[in-house]
Amino acid sequence: MLFLVLAPVFAHSAFAQIDIGISVNFGPPAIPVYEQPILPSDGFLWTPGYWAYEGAYGYYWVPGTWVEPPEAGFLWTPGWWGWGGNGFFFHEGHWGQHVGFYGGINYGFGYGGFGYEGGRWDGGHFSYNTYVNHVDTTVIHNTYNTTVVNNVTLNRVSYNGGSGGIEAHATAQEESYANQRHLAPVAAQTQHLQAARSNPELRATANHGVPPIAASARPADLKTGVVPAKEAGGEYKAPPASSPREAGELQPHKYTAPSTGDADTNKTNQQQQDNLAAKQTQEHQQLQQQQNQEHQQATQNNYSDQQKQQMEDRHAQQTQQL
Repeated sequence: MLFLVLAPVFAHSAFAQIDIGISVNFGPPAIPVYEQPILPSDGFLWTPGYWAYEGAYGYYWVPGTWVEPPEAGFLWTPGWWGWGGNGFFFHEGHWGQHVGFYGGINYGFGYGGFGYEGGRWDGGHFSYNTYVNHVDTTVIHNTYNTTVVNNVTLNRVSYNGGSGGIEAHATAQEESYANQRHLAPVAAQTQHLQAARSNPELRATANHGVPPIAASARPADLKTGVVPAKEAGGEYKAPPASSPREAGELQPHKYTAPSTGDADTNKTNQQQQDNLAAKQTQEHQQLQQQQNQEHQQATQNNYSDQQKQQMEDRHAQQTQQL
């Protein structure tokens, strides 16, 4: 069974970035196999793709993309899923002067599980390691080529801890980075997340771990310069069955009255059952329409995790009552 709760604030510094969020009792699919789109503009930094979660339809892929950092000298620490004792919690990514702990997840393209080997800041300019980045060196000259040992072909697991997860812990140095100044994802990244959330093809239940848009050249643009996944990063496992939390997950209403041995009585009883089913179907459709509108409002207004949690809990109560 799948569940959503308010995530506690962990005392251990390796979990310092977690706030109020979403908890799921099964981990996300493996990181898919895909190629990086070419760098669209000098100064942009690579932010790897990851699996996000939405209560209405489960995990969905947020394509990797090139993003302009909020400040010169800042690097991106990817978000990651980690087991928290009673569920998997998502630790949001952030910008900072150092790359911190990201669960030991091998996202590729310089993010091998610890640190970042895809580039470096030289003065106020970023230099790209072409060994792991797709850069047109006839246009971009601030590059270098340093070999990076990449074991992503051996392990594409996308979560830390729990059953089958990456067994990695923050180093003392990474823990010190957690106490430094950080910046939240920039507006372009928020828009990119919203675009991914609203695309049904990116849901794991639809693509089975092989998203048709695995990466994009620019954030929030999921039509031009996109790259499909070549294959899943591991065997896809369907999510466990759960109680309906949304009206759209309910089965059609249909009832059969028990036989009494009398044809006229059976007919009357069945008519009553049909009328009940019709009334419940109408109520079901009305509630589904209302909940869909609320999901649209949540996306348009960029609800916080806490606001989304409250909405999902309210929908689950409404659905169970129905």
